[in-house]
Amino acid sequence: MDITLDKKDDQLSAILTVHLTEADYSAAVEEKIKDYSKKAQLKGFRPGKVPPALVRKMYGKSLLVEEINSILGKAVDGYIKENNIKILGEPIPMESSVDFDAQKDFDFQFELGLLPDFELPADQSLNVDRHQVAVDENTLGETYEQLGRQFGKSTNPEVSEATDYLYGKLKKADEEGEGKTVLLPINKVKNGADKFVGVKSGDTITFDLKDAFAGDASAIANFSGLSKDEAAEVSGDYMLSVEKINRTEQAEFDQELFDKVFGKDIVTSKEEFDEKVRATVQENYDRESDNLVNRQIINQMVDNTKIEVPKEFFKKWLVRANEGKLTPEQVEEHYADYERELKWSMIRNKVVEEQGLKVSNDEIVDRTVQKFMGQFNMPDMDEEMQGQMRTFADSYLRQENGKNYVNEYEAILAEKVLENLRGKVVVNDKEISAEDFRNQAAS
Repeated sequence: MDITLDKKDDQLSAILTVHLTEADYSAAVEEKIKDYSKKAQLKGFRPGKVPPALVRKMYGKSLLVEEINSILGKAVDGYIKENNIKILGEPIPMESSVDFDAQKDFDFQFELGLLPDFELPADQSLNVDRHQVAVDENTLGETYEQLGRQFGKSTNPEVSEATDYLYGKLKKADEEGEGKTVLLPINKVKNGADKFVGVKSGDTITFDLKDAFAGDASAIANFSGLSKDEAAEVSGDYMLSVEKINRTEQAEFDQELFDKVFGKDIVTSKEEFDEKVRATVQENYDRESDNLVNRQIINQMVDNTKIEVPKEFFKKWLVRANEGKLTPEQVEEHYADYERELKWSMIRNKVVEEQGLKVSNDEIVDRTVQKFMGQFNMPDMDEEMQGQMRTFADSYLRQENGKNYVNEYEAILAEKVLENLRGKVVVNDKEISAEDFRNQAAS
């Protein structure tokens, strides 16, 4: 057997050629034939007494192909590992005209996409902003309104008022069909809200969608189900066919509500409830702010790390790896996103390798236990309950053929990579109002 690697001029792709002679496979094929003759059941022969010559005649070619494929797989993988060749995806077999009936020696070629070495940006050379969100009284007021509505009593009155929701079908005025099902919050309408007050089930309202929400693409998208880009381009009249009116009476802020929101007797007074609400809202914004920092770090690292990618091979491999799910046209359309994802994966792997980042089994189980505790609203557990919860977590992690375990491992490793990178970038703290933060995060 002889294996050669021919790199192309760009050093980003190569052709791996495996040359096989009869000596490389003949003994193994003969062994397969003998073994098969002992197991084969053919009419006219007792089990285990089928002549090897007959097996060779009937199945020799398929056994030869099977053995050669096995040899090729091991040879290609072994060569790549032994020579520490960093490749993208998997080798792609190249078309060849092989005559297994007449040939004794064979040449097989594989196309490789090569991943280049690269350097990460120098420490402290990149800047990201971390927003320190100030929770103001207006934000708290909106939170209380949402809680009161969420836990309040729902009714369907005959005539709409300014704080109601209209449930129905929305479509462009000149379009056919019944339209999309939507739920319109009347109090979010900026212009012409009076059109939506005093209406009944069965009424149809014609209005300028863009003007009604003062051109706010986020508000339009949230209401209409359109994408952000589509919402930014809306124009002209739309028709809303009202099917029913939804109204929620505000819940009383009493112990019953406190227990529904935070759990039984976690807070027992309005003062404690107010403090808990403010702290929870602040925690949520802090978490969103941290997530935004992480996205900035990823974008900054990808934008400022010079990585040459074997583009044509990558496109070909994406289609092959997602056979039946991605067409060449779809890959071409979204290629920029695929390339960014690949570059981030390479950067992440480099950080893991250089920093020696690892994830232990205990970390995976502990994280899973904490997740379950949060879902079950169990902030504290005794020792016996902790043991039961760990048993439950172990069972969960083994499910899906270990997929759940891998997902938790990858999530923890990703967090460690971003935590490591945070120490290598300049993080600028900037104060921002909750409203401005929400608008920025939505853009």
